[in-house]
Amino acid sequence: MTLKKLFLAALMAGAAMPAYSAEPFVVEDIRVRGLQRVALGAALTYIPVRVGDTVNDSTIRNSIRSLYSSTHFDNVVVKRDGNTIIFEVSERPTISSITFDGNKDIKDEQLEESLTEQGLVEGEPLDLTTISSIETGLAEFYHSIGKYDADISVNVVNLPRNRVRVEIDFEEGESAEIQQINIVGNRKFSDEELLSTLELKDSLPWWNIIGERRYQKQQLSGDLETLESFYKDRGYLQFTIESVQVTLTPDRKGIYVTINVDEGEIYTIRETRVIGDLRGHDEALERLTKIEAGTQYNAASITYLEELIAKFYGRYGYAYPEVRVIPELTETEGEVDLIFSVNPGKRVYVNRINFSGNITTMDEVLRREMRQLEGAPLNEAAIEQSKVRLERLGFFETVESDTQRVDGRDDLVDVNFTVKEQPSGSFDFMFGYGDYSGLQLGLGVAQDNFLGTGNRAAINLNTNRFSRSLSLSYTDRYFTKDGINLSGQIYLNEFDAGNQANLIRYNKTQYGLGGSIGFPINEVSSINIGAMYRNEEVTNVEGYEQVSQFYQPYLDTQDPNSGVAFDIYELSLGYGRVTLNRRVFPTAGTSNRVSLDVVAPFSDVNYFRVSYDFKHYWPLTDSHNFVLVSRLNLGYGNGYGEDDKGNEYLFPFYENFRLGGNDTLRGFEANTVGPRAIYRYPQAIDGYGGFGGIPSDLPVGPGADTLAVSQFSVGGNAMFSGGFELIFPTPLIKEESRNSVRTSLYVDVGSVWDTEFDYDTYKDLQLVNSSYALRDYSSPSDYRVSAGLAVQWISPMGPITLSFGSALKKQEDDRTQMFTFNFGSTF
Repeated sequence: MTLKKLFLAALMAGAAMPAYSAEPFVVEDIRVRGLQRVALGAALTYIPVRVGDTVNDSTIRNSIRSLYSSTHFDNVVVKRDGNTIIFEVSERPTISSITFDGNKDIKDEQLEESLTEQGLVEGEPLDLTTISSIETGLAEFYHSIGKYDADISVNVVNLPRNRVRVEIDFEEGESAEIQQINIVGNRKFSDEELLSTLELKDSLPWWNIIGERRYQKQQLSGDLETLESFYKDRGYLQFTIESVQVTLTPDRKGIYVTINVDEGEIYTIRETRVIGDLRGHDEALERLTKIEAGTQYNAASITYLEELIAKFYGRYGYAYPEVRVIPELTETEGEVDLIFSVNPGKRVYVNRINFSGNITTMDEVLRREMRQLEGAPLNEAAIEQSKVRLERLGFFETVESDTQRVDGRDDLVDVNFTVKEQPSGSFDFMFGYGDYSGLQLGLGVAQDNFLGTGNRAAINLNTNRFSRSLSLSYTDRYFTKDGINLSGQIYLNEFDAGNQANLIRYNKTQYGLGGSIGFPINEVSSINIGAMYRNEEVTNVEGYEQVSQFYQPYLDTQDPNSGVAFDIYELSLGYGRVTLNRRVFPTAGTSNRVSLDVVAPFSDVNYFRVSYDFKHYWPLTDSHNFVLVSRLNLGYGNGYGEDDKGNEYLFPFYENFRLGGNDTLRGFEANTVGPRAIYRYPQAIDGYGGFGGIPSDLPVGPGADTLAVSQFSVGGNAMFSGGFELIFPTPLIKEESRNSVRTSLYVDVGSVWDTEFDYDTYKDLQLVNSSYALRDYSSPSDYRVSAGLAVQWISPMGPITLSFGSALKKQEDDRTQMFTFNFGSTF
């Protein structure tokens, strides 16, 4: 386009030569006439002539060319008045606005970007020579997507003060549909098998209501590559596409596509060789490229080996290795030798590691996650590991990296990491509604990236109708430069289970403090050791059977309503192995965590708890848009040892595992799944009066007692939960929001049971005043299943979760919850 403009300017410069003497003369004055919006000083800068200069025909031509090249003028004429040069110009109009009408297949943003590349920009001069090329280019685009009736017109509307409005009107028309795709020359594979690999379709099954048969030129190019890969991945080394014909029907509404192919024969590999300067890695390359003789040729496998060799050299600082596989046909038909040509290039070192996009997070926080060091050889594996470690922090929505050569140096590069921060603090709000418990509310505050230091600080004030709590905690993730982390916590909590309506009635007040220290073992594994003291006071406990077994030995017989209090010293040990690619919304990898909590023998009660948490993410597509997640949680706890009265320690009922709710078993109300509390009523017969302290009622015996099953859950000391989840792209969400919104279909399964429950003791007793059936709460087989849809969003205020669930397997008296809304860091 630039050459064309200069050529036109040269022609116009010749046509605009003035009728003055061709004899050279000395310029005494320079004038420019016709200026409207362009300043005189700006125009003079494009004229390579000054007062006092001697000018001739050549000088005048250069001046005219220079004025045209400024793009401000449509016409330039030069005249002479004595020794004064007069430039008469006609300014190009300025584009006031650009409007689009009728465009559906091309977004306004795409059009604006394309027009900018062609010099059509609001506020700039209008070059009328670009109008026809814009119309032609847009028409070609519509033809490429099968709209051959499309009509594009560009109208220029004149406005006052030498301004114009550019109006681009679209009549897109209807897309031509593919009537038939023919593949000619295929003998080894059927038409149906080959056509099934293509994106373009000439027919659709009846159930595919959203599919289309629209022709697209770009998609055809991709299908031709797919077809070539299909054959070459199956050994057809010399497969070629001889020609492609795209024919339009006379009414321009139908398209026939014909692909002529030459399949060739299947090739097997005879031997492999490596050539080039291998920089001392000959043995390793021989092993990497070794392919057993007789193996069928596979282009995808060969490409994989090329990438593998490049990554291999990338670990040793060779940033730009050239790896090429040369197939060499042998004298024997159907056999090929593969020659791996390797040129590692020059070893490259890292000059600087730069970060951008971290507005809140300090550079130090990012730099300490680097496994690639400045001054060291460039290592692609270390850069990738550094990127993964940044993603696992949970502070960034996206992390991108690239390497750039240092100007003037072929052995130095800069590594640039670009991050996009996401909210790492949360104002936690929980809202839920159940068909029995009604409205549920919760509130809290936390910050995972305190003041950009990468440390976690939380001041949680949580209050709802059944709980009030205050906690202060702080975690220094890099207490030492080796990555040892240190955390501490102090808290106060009051809990009224009776107000929650899903648990047995009791009140608990506790306060405590503790800390833990974590030791990294390697990049993905760590050990955590902790200790905590807490004081727990339990009051207002009703006389349920399961509770009484634990509670009664500690009651003051003189004041049974005073409750009990315990001093507890707890030690914890945990191990984690996490290979997830991201901390928030991972799409690949595994998380394994196991923990053991043991209450020390010198505490008022002795018990332990062990738990295991597993998650695995299987990306189903290369883009990780579809991901299958499997989950498993196991838990078990019990008492150990005996007190000074010979009573065995039991697991505290308030430490029991429970299921139900948004975090565990969706579709069921919180804490409702599992063993229910049991009332036992002793039966008696009338006596003969209260003579001498003898009671008037005499017990019949335990076999005649009656039983009632409560609506409230008491939980159990053993638990399992898990399920599967299919993550898929969220509809109607822009591409840039994909990493902050997640939608999934889920199936949850779980069960809670009490290994100490003796069903035989209660099974023959008569149920009274109860609408709930007695079950064997010691069996894990009484599990529940639910399924539904979940949507999660990392909003600026904190994570938000919406879940819609339905119970697939439940007990008759279970309480379900179809909808839950959580605002806070609950996932």
